[in-house]
Amino acid sequence: MIADPIEREGKPWLLRIPTLFEPIAQAVITGCGGDGSKLLGQEYHLIKTQRPRAIREAEVAKFVRWNLPVEHAWPCQPRKMEGFIEKAAQTLVKKFAERGPQGVFVGQLNAGSPDRYYKSLAANLRGRVLQLFGELPVGGVLEQDPARASLFALVGKEGLYAGMTSPREANGFYPGGSFFVDQNAADTISRAGGKIAEALHYLGLHRPAMEKGSHWLELGACPGGMTAELLAREQRVTAIDRAALDKRLLQRPGLTFWQTDVAQFVPARGTVFDAMLSDLNGPPEDAIAQVIRLAPWLKQGALVIFTLKLPKVESVDVPCAAFRKLVKVAGAAGLRLFAHTHLTYNKNEFTLFFEWRPSAKSS
Repeated sequence: MIADPIEREGKPWLLRIPTLFEPIAQAVITGCGGDGSKLLGQEYHLIKTQRPRAIREAEVAKFVRWNLPVEHAWPCQPRKMEGFIEKAAQTLVKKFAERGPQGVFVGQLNAGSPDRYYKSLAANLRGRVLQLFGELPVGGVLEQDPARASLFALVGKEGLYAGMTSPREANGFYPGGSFFVDQNAADTISRAGGKIAEALHYLGLHRPAMEKGSHWLELGACPGGMTAELLAREQRVTAIDRAALDKRLLQRPGLTFWQTDVAQFVPARGTVFDAMLSDLNGPPEDAIAQVIRLAPWLKQGALVIFTLKLPKVESVDVPCAAFRKLVKVAGAAGLRLFAHTHLTYNKNEFTLFFEWRPSAKSS
């Protein structure tokens, strides 16, 4: 029997590989089962693969911020095409309406471009598609069920690419995966606030949000960007750092600050934390050692968000080895990894999400 041509040639997929990882992009694509690739926008690679599961399960998949099965591709130049929105909208409805997506979300292939044309095009295309679809279960991005399929589409000067998948499988609620935070507000203390805001948004793919009043232990807090973001969300924070916190935070309700070395800090008897946050600089093995030392003051099932900081990424082997080593050490101590990603506001680092489960230590 002759295989179906589509199956034989591989299925098309969009992988978003951050520009930071461009030197290893081809190794990532190969590791994800990719057969050739075409660059779309700034960070999207259109590949064909006969091993779609590798995109989410291969060791190198950690370098892929977001992914989408391409079930409709229209290579064209939208800017030069009369009636593009109507033609695109009619086609999307024809192809996907019967499959019942929970919502429709349209983004840009080059989200960072100063050209506002495609941002407007994406918004107008989504509006027209929604008119044709009629009422859908979900209207807003944050209303999505992480496990149910949505229709995602990306537009740019290269055309239109669309497919259906769940936010959890795509690795993000937004088309493209980016969650942008206003870093220009007058009260912004540091870019780290954007990191924890995005991390908590991403967390929604895997578990409910932290309740108001939850008590966090923050290691390496200064100057206080993450602290400020947590306090703004009505969380309580015990912040630890040798350096001083930004003075704007010191009188904020819900904050306890200890200006001391993390390695010297010991919580008071009877203290129990709901979550721990570590954005410590220095060797990752030292940072995870402090997390493990302080983990007994966490409640069972507590959340731990850990920034794995890496040297300049020049190969897939070094960061993958560091990742494996750290996760093994953490698992042996009772920290169960349940998610990890490279956030928009990460540099040479990954954000890891653990649960404190000392009764289920790795062997």
